[in-house]
Amino acid sequence: MSFAALEPRVEHLLRELAPQVLGAVMRRFRDFAASEDAVQEALIAAATQWPRDGIPDNPRGWLIQVALRRMTDHLRSEIARRDREAAVADEMPVVVAPAVYSEPGLDPDDTLVLLFMCCHDALSSASAIALTLRAVGGLTTGEIAKAFLVPEATMAQRISRAKQTVKTSGVPFHMPDAADRAQRLSSVLHVLYLIFNEGYTTSSGQALHRTDLSNEAIRLTRAVHRLRPEDGDVAGLLALMLLTDARRAARTGSLGELIPLDEQDRTLWNKDAIAEGVTLVSAALARGSVGEYQLLAAIAAVHDEAPRADETDWPQILALYEVLKQMSTSPMVTLNHAVAVAMVHGPDAGLELLRSLDGDSHMSTSHRLDAVRAHLLERTGDLAAAAPLYRAAAGKTTSRPERNYLLMRAARLSEGR
Repeated sequence: MSFAALEPRVEHLLRELAPQVLGAVMRRFRDFAASEDAVQEALIAAATQWPRDGIPDNPRGWLIQVALRRMTDHLRSEIARRDREAAVADEMPVVVAPAVYSEPGLDPDDTLVLLFMCCHDALSSASAIALTLRAVGGLTTGEIAKAFLVPEATMAQRISRAKQTVKTSGVPFHMPDAADRAQRLSSVLHVLYLIFNEGYTTSSGQALHRTDLSNEAIRLTRAVHRLRPEDGDVAGLLALMLLTDARRAARTGSLGELIPLDEQDRTLWNKDAIAEGVTLVSAALARGSVGEYQLLAAIAAVHDEAPRADETDWPQILALYEVLKQMSTSPMVTLNHAVAVAMVHGPDAGLELLRSLDGDSHMSTSHRLDAVRAHLLERTGDLAAAAPLYRAAAGKTTSRPERNYLLMRAARLSEGR
């Protein structure tokens, strides 16, 4: 379901509680698809009743109680339809939610268990990431599709197949052992990275940030880091999140408008988060652990440690991107590498590199290529070419703050000609 129409307090609470409630119901009934359906019904009930009647004293207990009742109704219906009451009763005891809900035996972090379960090796990496974003991150199918740069219908089919795969594979709902955790780790980290990105720069809507998602991604990554404190990729991802999120307070103005990196008030940056992030990535690199997350964190650290935008060590950033390009074929890495090249060797050099992305099917639907090209053309002084590209980029994004910023840039260039 979408929470967008709810008041912010209820919306944030439901987003925070949804994966916790799903984890609690999953642990009780072991049926992913049916549990998610029950939780969705509970969320719909809360979205209808809480704005009218007020948020209950124990909102998680309220949601779990409603979801358990829905599951009980579902099981009773299945028992009656199949006429196998005894067999089902032996296989899965029906627990009717009490009138006053208590939480016996709750796992201390059902959300983390759910995260690893969704990244089971019964699923392809793409399906695991999509399912976890849906179940743990609380993203809508449309938001996940944007993160993957695929049509929404394609993503809906992928998520549906993933649910069916989980159901037929009999994936147990418990924390996997150390060997299984290591095997699933790559998918888990990719999921957390995408959840964080959606929270830090929301793909659609009125606000630039969704702090519930970025905060949850950081919390879960910390939990994974506690499980694997010596893993360089985990440390690198946590560092990247902290170093990036440290700038959040300076990224928007009083009206929610986007403020680009080079114009931000750096006194608003979170110095504690920067210090923690730098410590994490420095320790990971010192151990000889050089992966994509560590390199991205190192790049973020160079930005964060510059007192002013014009003191940014762009040659160092370019050198880090040169290494990263050898590890990744991501078009976003190519795009950001072109920006670094432009900052060191001039905008024409950056524009030349952007040509390699013109035939990329993923980038053709993203606003970022047009926006970067417009920015570099503006730096060359070609305002007539930059302005329409800013407008084209604005037409491709569904984020209101990003669209407003791009249209403002286009308008300023048109006035300046």
